[in-house]
Amino acid sequence: MTARQPLTYDAFVELAAADSAVVGLVLKGSRVHEGMTTDHSDHDLYVVLADGATTAITRFTGHRTPQLDLVILSLDEFRAAGQPGFERYALARARIVLDRLDGGIAQILARKARLDADEAFHEAGAWLDAYVNSLYRSVKNDRDGHPLAARLDAADSIRFLLELLFALDRRPRPYNKYLEWELARFPLPGWDTGFLLDAADRISETGDVSTQRRLFAQVEAVVRRAGHGAVLDAWGEDLDLMRPQ
Repeated sequence: MTARQPLTYDAFVELAAADSAVVGLVLKGSRVHEGMTTDHSDHDLYVVLADGATTAITRFTGHRTPQLDLVILSLDEFRAAGQPGFERYALARARIVLDRLDGGIAQILARKARLDADEAFHEAGAWLDAYVNSLYRSVKNDRDGHPLAARLDAADSIRFLLELLFALDRRPRPYNKYLEWELARFPLPGWDTGFLLDAADRISETGDVSTQRRLFAQVEAVVRRAGHGAVLDAWGEDLDLMRPQ
C-alpha cells in the first residue's frame, strides 16, 4: 500500500483470510471493549500462522500505523503469548476474527483467561505480601510525618491489591484503562464494586489511612478464607498497625 492508501483493517483481514497459512486472527484492545472505542482507536490484530508455514503475509511483520497494528507469530508463539506477560489480559478479552482450527484458537484464549489453581494460589500469595508491605510502609510513613512517602506507598499498595484480588478469582488483572469496564461486567465475587473503586480512588489520591485500614479489614477476611493466612501471620504484631484502630 502507498502512503496515500494505507493498509486498512478490513483489507488486511480479507487478505489474511485468503491465505491458508493463516490459522487465526485475533482482535484485541479497545475495539473489543464495548464503549471504549474512540476516534484514536486503532485495530490491534494478532495474526497466527501455522507452525513452519511460509507465506507472503510475513512481509507485514512489524506493521504499525495509527489505524492498524499487527503482531504476526506462529501458533506455538501464540500459545505462549502472555503466559506470563503483560499481554495476558488483552488476550483474555480478545475477539476471534478467524479460527481455522475448529475452535483451537478459542481454546487457547480460554486458557489465557483463566489461571490454573496452583498458579493462582502462588501468585495471590506473592501479591498479598507485596500489598501488605506497601500498606505497612504507607501507614508507618503517615504516622512518622512523611506524607509524600505515605501517598506513594499507598498508591503502590492498590496496584498490588488489584493483582491479588484478580488472582484470587483466577483472572488476569485488567489494565487500568479497563478496570471499571471489567468490574462493571464481571464483578469480583464477594466485593462491592462501588466500594472497591471508591477506596482505590481515595487511597491512590490521598493515602487516607482510615480508608486503607477499612479496606485491609475486608482483604484480611478474604485472604484468610482463601488459605493465605500464613502470609499475613508472618507479619506478626505489625498487622495491628494496618487494622482499624
